[in-house]
Amino acid sequence: MTLPLLVAVPADVRAFETYVWHCSPDTYLKAILKGAGAVPVIVPALSEGFDVEALLSRFDGVLTTGSASNVHPERYGVAPSARHEPYDRDRDTLSVAMIRGAVRLGLPLLAICRGHQELNVAFGGTLATEIQELDGRHDHRAPELPEQAERFAIRHPVRVEAGGRLREIVGAEEIRVNSLHRQAVDRLGEGLAVEARAEDGTVEAVSVAGAEGFTLGVQWHPEYWVESDPASAAIFRAFGAACRAYRGS
Repeated sequence: MTLPLLVAVPADVRAFETYVWHCSPDTYLKAILKGAGAVPVIVPALSEGFDVEALLSRFDGVLTTGSASNVHPERYGVAPSARHEPYDRDRDTLSVAMIRGAVRLGLPLLAICRGHQELNVAFGGTLATEIQELDGRHDHRAPELPEQAERFAIRHPVRVEAGGRLREIVGAEEIRVNSLHRQAVDRLGEGLAVEARAEDGTVEAVSVAGAEGFTLGVQWHPEYWVESDPASAAIFRAFGAACRAYRGS
């Protein structure tokens, strides 16, 4: 019997129904299953409870998701304010450890939205908040619309850098993406390479230069349209192929 590919997904921590929950949005979980051909496994954000790198030895890939929370600014040397909230410190601790561990091990890594920002912070980069207020920047926030499909609609182009991992995956100089963020990469992390930018210069995708394994961070949400958008599907197919190659190595 062939065992399924397993992809580790760091949990968000949420309090509701009188409990503290460790959870993940199902759009990411379904995209891993349908788009990458792997089984997602939510890893609880019990940051002091286990050796993260030892845990990763049981997996074939890591996917870090988007979230309503933001990376705590103390992690990149900025004083916290209401403009940076809300936070999830346990998610920060787990995700950063999983990202660093995955890169060290050559374990395939796909980092989306918050995960993309975590990847930058994990490599010493910083984040800018409320980027729509910066000179020359567009408004990248989610539109205030009632339907989720309208909020996640594909809205703007990004320019894909020549010679990069993303260009190889999507096979195009430009793709169109959705936009649901108010924070973005400010100073690029050490050793990261820009893979795509928006028209206003916002860093929309990065990779780890010289990494042994597949590493890609994207600011948008390919998980939402993995079954209908060619670029989104290509990203998850490439991630799944990398996970299978890692399993076979």
